[in-house]
Amino acid sequence: MDTSKYVRYTPEQVEALERVYSECPKPSSLRRQQLIRECPILSNIEPKQIKVWFQNRRCREKQRKEASRLQTVNRKLTAMNKLLMEENDRLQKQVSHLVYENGYMKQQLHSASGTTTDNSCESVVMSGQPQQQQNPTPQHPQRDANNPAGLLAIAEEALAEFLSKATGTAVDWVQMIGMKPGPDSIGIVAVSRNCSGVAARACGLVSLEPTKVAEILKDRPSWFRDCRCLDVLSVIPTGSGGTIELIYMQTYAPTTLAAARDYWTLRYTTSLEDGSLVMCERSLTSSTGGPAGPPNTCFVRAEMLPSGYLIRPCEGGGSIIHIVDHVDLDAWSVPEVLRPLYESSKILAQKMTIAGLRHIRQIAQETSGEIQYGGGRQPAVLRTFSQRLCRGFNDAVNGFADDGWSLMGSDGVEDVTIMINSSPNKFLGSQYGTSMFSTFGGGVLCAKASMLLQNVPPALLVRFLREHRSEWADYGVDAYSAACLKASPYAVPCARPGGFPGSQVILPLAHTVEHEEFLEVVRLEGHAFSPEDVALARDMYLLQLCSGVDENAIGACAQLVFAPIDESFADDAPLLPSGFRVIPLDPKTDGPAATRTLDLASTLEVGAGGARPDGEADPNSYNLRSVLTIAFQFTFENHLRENVAAMARQYVRSVVGSVQRVAMAISPSRLGSHMGPKPLPGSPEALTLARWICRSYRIHTGGELFRVDSQAGDAILKQLWHHSDAILCCSVKTNASPVFTFANQAGLDMLETTLVALQDIMLDKILDEAGRKILCSEFSKIMQQGFAYLPAGICVSSMGRPVSYEQAVAWKVLNDDDSNHCLAFMFINWSFV
Repeated sequence: MDTSKYVRYTPEQVEALERVYSECPKPSSLRRQQLIRECPILSNIEPKQIKVWFQNRRCREKQRKEASRLQTVNRKLTAMNKLLMEENDRLQKQVSHLVYENGYMKQQLHSASGTTTDNSCESVVMSGQPQQQQNPTPQHPQRDANNPAGLLAIAEEALAEFLSKATGTAVDWVQMIGMKPGPDSIGIVAVSRNCSGVAARACGLVSLEPTKVAEILKDRPSWFRDCRCLDVLSVIPTGSGGTIELIYMQTYAPTTLAAARDYWTLRYTTSLEDGSLVMCERSLTSSTGGPAGPPNTCFVRAEMLPSGYLIRPCEGGGSIIHIVDHVDLDAWSVPEVLRPLYESSKILAQKMTIAGLRHIRQIAQETSGEIQYGGGRQPAVLRTFSQRLCRGFNDAVNGFADDGWSLMGSDGVEDVTIMINSSPNKFLGSQYGTSMFSTFGGGVLCAKASMLLQNVPPALLVRFLREHRSEWADYGVDAYSAACLKASPYAVPCARPGGFPGSQVILPLAHTVEHEEFLEVVRLEGHAFSPEDVALARDMYLLQLCSGVDENAIGACAQLVFAPIDESFADDAPLLPSGFRVIPLDPKTDGPAATRTLDLASTLEVGAGGARPDGEADPNSYNLRSVLTIAFQFTFENHLRENVAAMARQYVRSVVGSVQRVAMAISPSRLGSHMGPKPLPGSPEALTLARWICRSYRIHTGGELFRVDSQAGDAILKQLWHHSDAILCCSVKTNASPVFTFANQAGLDMLETTLVALQDIMLDKILDEAGRKILCSEFSKIMQQGFAYLPAGICVSSMGRPVSYEQAVAWKVLNDDDSNHCLAFMFINWSFV
């Protein structure tokens, strides 16, 4: 029979086939035959024709989905094209204005030098800007607080100024590096240059209606992680259907080194003639008029210059959003070394502007079902966990008195601050119940410290702290923290940095659209080495939030926050967060070339080799500082308060020491690669390690690894670093797979990795099956006689490329006390296959 002949199906036959298709789009031959038997109306159709119908039906479904996808992409591209054309138009206006201003300045300078005696910079510069003020701040008489007309006048001024920043040329915007527009990008992000305060601007597309977008953005505490509270104290309707709100907002301080900020603002929500929705906001000050805000006792009052959101409906659904954030954080009130943090438009962009846009996109994708999380958790629940971790950590760092925190006496050394809270239910919430606090009475104790780090990429440091918990954490302290979830806590441990016999397993829970933040459960595997340790030999769990680990995100703050949880992990599980926050102190480059105090200090500290050439702005050049804030929280019973405080103080000091070692190790070399590698965390200095490797090789094999021609101190390290054979060192932990801790240049080339990424590679992952079997059979020999020769074989680089080698040597590396430090391998005459 010709299977290609056309068959006309009756509506009843189509309905029967569609029913089967909805259950099983690709039925087997047996299922098709069963279908013909069960449906007499299909008995006149050949089985092959039924098969063709299902093929055609699947093809039509695929084409329909593809057509729908292409229509969506086309709508996005059309909207993005419209956005780019508007941005291009704005930039052309900006260029025209700058060309005009430049010509005007030249004319003024020429006439000033030729015809006048007044050559003051002020008169020339001020007269050169007749058309535009970067931040106009008109003076107004005090407006009557009870007069809505006066507030409406302030609102209309704020609206006009906001729109001139969002779509006009009122601020000199410079696009942020790495923020390229496209259908899947977050949008166009820019930061201010040459304006008072700090400002950031973003435009993007989202698949939500304008009213929904406005509702999300209004709920600032849900997405702005620095927002402690936002109180709407008054709502006044306007004649045009809009509203004016008087708002008091408190924000957290990012470190322990400066006071938190608060704002007293007017927010105006209205619609424009083209159907766009606008929410703009500005501070009420003596210059703007309006009522005076609440007194700010322990806060520094910051000023919000006209800012807000312009939300325009898109054809085919969705919205185009313009966001402007413009604030003056009163940078002069913080210590000089911290001022870059309060003068950086890039940090404002990451923490507020981009955060708002990302949050909307996240909800849009969750609403459309594009994001599916495992474990049966709803996205909103997981988002709540992230917010609670962040908020709990911010509360710990700030220690506000109205939350019940008070300062505990120090031990005379001011490096670690101890605060206690004996009424924690006020801020922990009723979900803690009675399980966290004993009947003897108690509370929460927080030990915290902030420190400056030199030349350390925040993303790299936080990634290392996350992946190598054993380098800084103490198992006993973790067990004590976990015990707060039980009825009877353990005795207070003494802190032993790195004395962590277990290993960690990271179980991912959720991540944001662009993977800039992820939530995970960490299982700490317990091991008992003696009968008295059996009580501690149980797995413990942490809920952990990690963010800012993208090294290319300019101005991003990197953070690792975690809290112990029990195995049940209920949606209302109590959380007592601790962790690390690293914020880049990027010298302000978005203003005039002012004195660069930080750069000068950096140059003096690292010597001439670390000086950065004038004008260089390489994001990979880490001649910069960052500020690290550490906060650890513990519950305590009143009779053990002093013991817990002593343990917490000692523990934070030990963690600070560990982090400093890690920071030194992962800091990109300022002296160039000819000096060889940096030592890795937990390892000795590179020179000492090189000496141990060579000495141990000589002791065990009787031969020399290489001849040292020079007696200079670093000659051995240089010889080892440039040795043609791949030399690698592995950890020798009895309860964990050996992990690489060091490699010379040939070793890094062979594994196709870097010194930092090396620490993520395990020995058994690079050996093939034959190599693993040989190593297992020879391992006892290596441990007993100190070395072994391994035959030729194949291993695999971190990129999956096979590497052959003629022979390998393995030997124990002993330290100066003749104790085992690590295991060394040398792969001789290796090459890529």
